[in-house]
This record gives sequence, C-alpha cells and structure tokens, in this order.
Amino acid sequence: MKKLAFVMLVCLLVSLTPTVAWAADPEVKTYKIGLSWNEKIHSLIQAWQDYMQSYGENIGARRNMKFEWIINVADGDPARQASNIEDLINQQVDIIVARAQDAGAIGASIKAAKQAGIPFVTFDRESATEQPTSHVGADSYNQALSTARAFAKILADNGVQGKCIEVMGDLVDMNAVNRSKGWHDVEKELGQWETVVQVPTEWKAEKFKSGTANALAAHPEANCMFVASDFCFTAVQSALEDAGRWFPVGQEGHMWIAAQDVNPQGYEAMKNGYIDVATTYDAFFHAVELMNVVSRILEGDIVQPRYLVPGRVATPATVELMDNMWARDYKD
Repeated sequence: MKKLAFVMLVCLLVSLTPTVAWAADPEVKTYKIGLSWNEKIHSLIQAWQDYMQSYGENIGARRNMKFEWIINVADGDPARQASNIEDLINQQVDIIVARAQDAGAIGASIKAAKQAGIPFVTFDRESATEQPTSHVGADSYNQALSTARAFAKILADNGVQGKCIEVMGDLVDMNAVNRSKGWHDVEKELGQWETVVQVPTEWKAEKFKSGTANALAAHPEANCMFVASDFCFTAVQSALEDAGRWFPVGQEGHMWIAAQDVNPQGYEAMKNGYIDVATTYDAFFHAVELMNVVSRILEGDIVQPRYLVPGRVATPATVELMDNMWARDYKD
C-alpha cells in the first residue's frame, strides 16, 4: 500500500512538472509616457531624450514593461507648454514628464494632471508653485558649490584675488537661481573673489555676448568669471576676444573662468584651456534616474519628492578622461 501511494505521488508530480516548466512569462504591460519639452534647441535635450528611451528599453525588459512615448515641444512658450500638457492629459497618458519653461506657470499643469489622476514628474527644472508626484534633476545648488570651491582653490594656488563677472541664467529657472546662490555662498565662505557685476541673460546667446561685453567695458579690473552655463560659450568667447581678454591658462592676460555643465561648447573651451573648472551636467545619469522613478511610480511604489543627481568636477586636465561625457557625442 505504501509503495502504491509513493508511485501515485511520483506520477502526480510528473504530471504537474510540464505546467511549471512551461508557465507563460508574466504579461508585458504597455505604458504611455507623455514627455513635454519646453524647447529643443540645445543638443543636451536630444541627449536626454535618447538616453531616456534607450534606458527605458533596458529597464522595461527587466520589469516586464513597455513604454510608448508621446513627445511635444513648446518652443520656449509657457502658454504653449500648458496647451501641450493638456493634450497629453486628453490622450490619457499614464504619466507625464515635463521640463518646465516657467517654474511658476508649470504649477497649473501639475494641478490639472492631478485632477485627471495622472502622475506628474518634473525633469531638470523644478516647479516653484505646485508639488508634482516627484522631481528628477541635477543638484544645481551643489553643482555650483563644487565648482566654486574648486575655483577658489585654483585662484589661491595661482595667487589670484578675484574680481569676478557673474554671467547669470534665466531667473524663472530654479537651476539658475540655485547656481547663483551656490556661487555667492562660497564667495562669502572663502572670500577668494568679489563679484563686481551680475549679468542677466535669460539663457539667450545674444545677452551672453552683449552682457559680457558691457561688463568688461564697465569693469576692466575684472580678472575672473562665473558663467551659469556653457551651452553658448562661444558668445562669451566672442566678447572676450573683442576685448582682448581671450587667452588660455598659462598665458599672460588669462581670464580665470568657472562654468557649469560641460556642454559641447564648454567641453571644447575647457579642453583648450580657456575654462578652468566646471561641474558636469550628467545627462545619462539624469535619464537613468528619471526612468527608475517613472517605472516605480507606474508600478504603484511610493517615491520621494525629489531625486537630485550630483555632477562631477572637471578641469582641462581631467575632462577628456571622464566616462559618459555626452558632450563628446552630441554637437550643437
């Protein structure tokens, strides 16, 4: 009787084995991601998008998820971005990712998405009004701190007491606000330079050039600069050339320059010794963090309000040795 029972048990297990071995793979679920760009005139944004989609395939394969992308561009117009996001809501996307043109205006779109039950992630530029589901971006305040502290050491090592021109970003962009704050906090902390003039640019190339030219004319004593982003550094270069102040490090008359991001123009200027230090805007790592957060939200996980990615300090001696340097592959 015991032998018969054992044989029957073995037969039962054998009969069940194919079901276990040939069980269907978990179903792959498709999600629609609505991606709202404020503009797309800089190669950084294309790099972000490519990295997002590429890493999205990677993480999707691991999590049985597939992503369909619905992408629109506002061409620098906050009203158009609001309309574009409304279109994404009407298309019933599963999640919205937006890089805000205006930190205040984006709040209304976040509210509208919440009312429609759609999670909303701000990317790169934070909302100054309404809290989204989460934010993913660079740690722009610490980016400025790391650059400014490294710059202070460079000036001190070269016996330079700085009188600096600050070329600012667009103050409706929280990144620009944070960078200026970080610069001035280190100025107060270390006292290695004095900011003699601030140049507003609204992130417009012509204002980088005209503002720098006007500042150089008004402050011929200036021997250093802080450039809030090097995405249009050739405009700064042009103003320095016109003023007879364009010399690489090691040559007499060199203008000591701290910058941010290491965009393609800044990458070339740093490689050639004109920018002394900058902290990177690591597009690949931003995209990876974004897709990690997006996939977690879509799976129903609770996420933090902010995920900030640190940059890496680069100098002419180190910039060509750094991995995942998007500026080498994407040209303006």
